[in-house]
Amino acid sequence: MDERTIGLILRVRPLTETSLIVHWLTPDLGRVATVAKGARRPKSPFRGKLDLFYEADFSFQRSRRSELHNLREVVLRETHSFLRRELGYVQQACYCAALIEQTTETDTPLPEIFPLFGGLLRHLPNIPPQPLTVYAFEMKLLVNLGLKPDLSAARLTAGAKLILQKFLELNWAELSRLKLSESQNEEISRFLHGFLMLHLGKIPKGRSSGSD
Repeated sequence: MDERTIGLILRVRPLTETSLIVHWLTPDLGRVATVAKGARRPKSPFRGKLDLFYEADFSFQRSRRSELHNLREVVLRETHSFLRRELGYVQQACYCAALIEQTTETDTPLPEIFPLFGGLLRHLPNIPPQPLTVYAFEMKLLVNLGLKPDLSAARLTAGAKLILQKFLELNWAELSRLKLSESQNEEISRFLHGFLMLHLGKIPKGRSSGSD
């Protein structure tokens, strides 16, 4: 029986000369990996529907032998075409997608993280790429993972603590109006980098290009 859900594409890579592996983020099933057989053929029904950060309704047939399932149907909702107009947007979105992949398990519902990432993608074109966007995403993701930093015990200036708290309280539109000084930017970057390394052991490549 086919399963149906909505998803955002986190990663796409070739499997064979004609097929693709597509990694999805969904709210109800968590991360799902699918094989799009024949997707690279000119007349494939998947043609033009599978690319980074596309949002779609899709169906798949679950494999009994692996975590790689057979993609059956894709109906596009949103392509987030603006991402192709600015390299900085792509870098930030790719870093955040990689962070999600590193910190979550497959087949585990992610009802909070799906709208968080979707909100980020909708927010990116509203302002020029800036470090604040990545820092805010990191803080919001940490909370959803149950890893909220204890700011009261952190060795940070009062201004940096206030901004980090604002990252949690404000929506993306409100966050775009925040301004960080150079010293605050450096302090917050170091703090979050250290916190992520402490709890995750490593962080995905591309954080510097997406935030610093």
